[in-house]
Amino acid sequence: MRYFFTFIFIYFWSLSPLLAQVDQSYHPGLIHPIQGSEDRAHMQNIQPLIDALKPGDTLKLKPGFYYGPAHIKTPNVTIDGQGKATVSGRNLKSVFYIEANDVSIRNLHIIESGGSPDQIDCAVKITKSNNFEIINNKIEETLFGIDVFWSQGGLIKHNDITSIAQNPKGLKGDAIRLWYSKHNLVQENYWHQVRDMVVWYSSDNQFIGNRGIDNRYSIHFMYSHRNQISHNHFSNSSVGIFLMYSEKTIMNNNLIEGTQGVTGMCLGMKETSSNQIIDNKFLYSARGIYIDVSPFVPWKTNTISGNEIAFCNTAVEFLKDQEGNTFTENMFHDNLTQVFIQGGGTANRNRWIGNYWGDYAGFDRNGDNIGDFPYRIYEYHARLWRFEPNIKFFYGAPILSILDYLEKLAPFSKPQFVLKDPKPIFNLEIFKKKRKAEWKPVKLDQDK
Repeated sequence: MRYFFTFIFIYFWSLSPLLAQVDQSYHPGLIHPIQGSEDRAHMQNIQPLIDALKPGDTLKLKPGFYYGPAHIKTPNVTIDGQGKATVSGRNLKSVFYIEANDVSIRNLHIIESGGSPDQIDCAVKITKSNNFEIINNKIEETLFGIDVFWSQGGLIKHNDITSIAQNPKGLKGDAIRLWYSKHNLVQENYWHQVRDMVVWYSSDNQFIGNRGIDNRYSIHFMYSHRNQISHNHFSNSSVGIFLMYSEKTIMNNNLIEGTQGVTGMCLGMKETSSNQIIDNKFLYSARGIYIDVSPFVPWKTNTISGNEIAFCNTAVEFLKDQEGNTFTENMFHDNLTQVFIQGGGTANRNRWIGNYWGDYAGFDRNGDNIGDFPYRIYEYHARLWRFEPNIKFFYGAPILSILDYLEKLAPFSKPQFVLKDPKPIFNLEIFKKKRKAEWKPVKLDQDK
């Protein structure tokens, strides 16, 4: 028993560098505490206070309970709750409507929007209003959090956002919605127990240092190009990042973990091209990367480099025999299946070179940290559940491992060739140190 606990300690101690991957320079969520107020007996209408503002004014709310809905039509004004004011929408409509440029809402407790998904009832609705700032607000019991429509140059930072607690996940609203909106910065927010965070028809935005937990989609992009997704931490959601019909995305230095279930994936790409997926960590999930007809334009390559994909059921899953992706210097280890093609066929029409494969059974006689012979994947027992899905109940069970081993020794039928990496990395730790020493900032090739 003593040796058992010693083994467990050494095992998790060895994983500790892997588990502690969050960039400590970012602090998602509230940066200053929000206490709000529960004094509904003396609640006050906030609209007359807002109507009295002139351009350049700041409304510093006294501690207390205020109610809306509130419309802000005066440009260049600030509403500051100073951490002790609550504004309720009284379950009617959205709580705040921003309809002017250069408006700032900060340090507020915002609650109780209406519940209409058609009207997108939310805490803050921003419509054709540029250079807005939504900073350090606690948003709860609102259907949607922040809705940005046809607006640009905004800053959404250090907000704590959740949806209506009693709603099941599918009927909750989105934490943040960007719709036809460009050049906005979404940084160091914390969204949890919401449905999704969505970016539709919205290009040239940045999503940096955010934290998302227990949601459906951490961020879902659709028809949204040239966005940057960096240093975020998403966990325990159905899907981490999903890129749909969205091109030229930079996605780097994110940690996505714990995406389980039938649709579980850290990164999904559907009909999307010219993306750079660099230096991310995809851990403890059903799928690391799921690829559906991507790249959509074969010569617009998706570059997938420097990512660590570990402890997943499947590291990379293709919907079909796809071509046009480049996989280089990635680290695949401790996955039940490294690469799987749903429709059968090969993944070798993509470029695989210089990756680390935890199950590589080779040597490095000259000490250059490159395996002496190529790494190859053949599909053996995986084909069983193509024809009988119920067999997947035994996925990861010893019996399938034994079948896999026996088929490699004496195949019952000709195995399916999946891919070849001609220059597999041999030692993971040496490779990590070398890559860290040679690290360069990620840049997007706009002409790709």
